[in-house]
Amino acid sequence: MAQRILLYTGKGGVGKTTCAAATAMRCAELGYRTIVLSTDSAHSLGDSLDIELGPEPMYIAPNLWAQETDVYYNLRKHWGTVQAWLSALLAWRGIDETLAEEMAILPGMEELSSLLWVNMHHESGEYDIVVVDCAPTAETLRLLAFPEDARWWLERILPLKRRVARVVNPVLESVLGVPTPGSEVFNQAEDLVRQLGRLRDLLADRQCASVRLVLNPERMVIREAQRTLTYLTLYGYGTDLVICNRVLPDSVRDAYFTAWHESQKKHLQFIHEAFSPLPIRQVPLFPQEAVGFEMLQQTGAALFGEDDPLALYYDGQSHSVQREDGGYVLDIELPFGQKGDIDVVKRGDELTVRIGVYRRNIVLPTVLARLTPGTARLDDRNLRIPFIEPVGSAV
Repeated sequence: MAQRILLYTGKGGVGKTTCAAATAMRCAELGYRTIVLSTDSAHSLGDSLDIELGPEPMYIAPNLWAQETDVYYNLRKHWGTVQAWLSALLAWRGIDETLAEEMAILPGMEELSSLLWVNMHHESGEYDIVVVDCAPTAETLRLLAFPEDARWWLERILPLKRRVARVVNPVLESVLGVPTPGSEVFNQAEDLVRQLGRLRDLLADRQCASVRLVLNPERMVIREAQRTLTYLTLYGYGTDLVICNRVLPDSVRDAYFTAWHESQKKHLQFIHEAFSPLPIRQVPLFPQEAVGFEMLQQTGAALFGEDDPLALYYDGQSHSVQREDGGYVLDIELPFGQKGDIDVVKRGDELTVRIGVYRRNIVLPTVLARLTPGTARLDDRNLRIPFIEPVGSAV
């Protein structure tokens, strides 16, 4: 069978760790060799499983391994030589040695070094499925975009730096005593960037990797998830499922929960409008905290039922942005056979589209939020909306 990578992300506190752990347990129950790992520096995977985890994979149940990546362990494994040089350079500038070691950890290095485990687990062939409990959405998006930038740095900047270093390093070391990067530093940096490039290609393979968005039926959380979906689409990553967690069961009918029921009902309808045609699954709010194997098994059963968690639930893009004729066009995939008058309304960065009884709500990326939607047209199953500069804007 083909290997699969499932990345669970969402706004902090929505239950993405619980959903990731529950998915991993369900996969293991079905006989798949499964590893679940957390790339979030604020680890909660071990708490969810009710097991103390370490920086290396730990066997915790039949077919199931778990791992909470550790920042300093990862840096020593992937970035040790470069970090040692940066620390020496900062110490040479008079910065306290301990502080210099901390400052040598560049922003994003912790999470990036954690994501490299995804590469290693996939390439090892030891697992059928890698389930990733990602950092909250904003951090995840920045990290997923980084490999493309890193590849540019590798191809254009690093060779130049290496050539300059061969000439300048002897002078700096002999005259000024400045610690300079040796070939091992450049070699490790190049290896790291190449690994990140492979990671980018791997995560962009829709048949292999899928992002699954976890949210709660709450307005602020939904908007965050909408924005995340838009940027995942722009970066070329495939999202195959939206998971609505902590839905109040119909059996709870105490008067105290009446307003909560009504609020969730309204938000659930909006979620279907906002994320169509992506499939949406619901996980109920359980009467007790979803911690430990038994509760995670219940969560997995509620989430997948008899279905295979490894299935590709949606193969496509709910919407995409294309550069055309010096401007931009937003393509929105519509359910088959939609007909009727087209109504497009933009308020700030939010776009509402109505065709007959069909309604979509999309949070626009920055590049479109400042523009004005033009005349929309139907093309096969897609609605195409051009975006133009607003009248009277500065050239």
